[in-house]
Amino acid sequence: MEMNYSHDMSVTLSGVRLDNPVIPASGCFGFGYGMSEFYDIDILGSISFKGTTRDARYGNPLPRVAECEAGMINSVGLQNPGIDAVIAEELPKMHEVFHKPIIANISGFSIDEYVECCAKIDREEQVAIIELNVSCPNVHGGGMSFGTCCDSVAEVVREVKKVITKPLYVKLTPNVTDIVAIARSAEEAGADGLCLINTLLGMRIDIRTRRPVIANKMGGFSGPAVFPVALRMVWQVSRACSVPVIGCGGVSSASDVIEMMMAGATAVEVGAANLRDPYACKEIIETLPFEMDRLHISALRDIIGAAH
Repeated sequence: MEMNYSHDMSVTLSGVRLDNPVIPASGCFGFGYGMSEFYDIDILGSISFKGTTRDARYGNPLPRVAECEAGMINSVGLQNPGIDAVIAEELPKMHEVFHKPIIANISGFSIDEYVECCAKIDREEQVAIIELNVSCPNVHGGGMSFGTCCDSVAEVVREVKKVITKPLYVKLTPNVTDIVAIARSAEEAGADGLCLINTLLGMRIDIRTRRPVIANKMGGFSGPAVFPVALRMVWQVSRACSVPVIGCGGVSSASDVIEMMMAGATAVEVGAANLRDPYACKEIIETLPFEMDRLHISALRDIIGAAH
């Protein structure tokens, strides 16, 4: 497939220029170097690396993945080597194969943990944006995730903003009644951008054993089936807020990227599609110019929010 470079696919997130809007989503691309065995990952716009916590985490008990008709359920449980090991070992290996600005996905179970991890990762030169995953259970808030309550979202954003210099994007959970209220709380507390959506909550039951398939019983539902929900939330939030939005959820084709951008996304994260096909992001990037031709789009940034 011949790439036509006359198309302008570049976008800008809080002053960070990306060659194209395609970003592998956190947890679906590891730290990049595993995927670099398949293709030159420098073609990507950026990479959101694997969700990182203060301490190393083994994750949830097995089995932790279940197949669905048009997607998958996972309950990996933030398996990662911990912030210090990520900085000392993973980022240098990542830098060998990816030479563009990266997005650091940070998770935590308390405000203190978010603050500590964000302060540490903020000092890393290649990290351009910090993506705050507020879908973790809040240990001080009775186990409900930070992202389901306006006040707790605002509090974690305010505290993290005090210790960082890089733009802060908040990755919102869709498992709420009013996504716009949560998004506005994050923006008013100082978030530089928003990323949505994280996974929906789903479940499968093995009808032979009569037990849930996943050891944790429930897990995060992602894949093509969630795309209309993600698109709707991106559309709602990008209309209600003035900060940039990264659209995520079920994106698996170049036309999905364009649709997400028309809904109001400045950039787009691709998650589960990478697990089904390691070449998913490469194929999306290579197909985008042809979609742009077909739709008479000369610059992708011109279509951001076109559906409004």
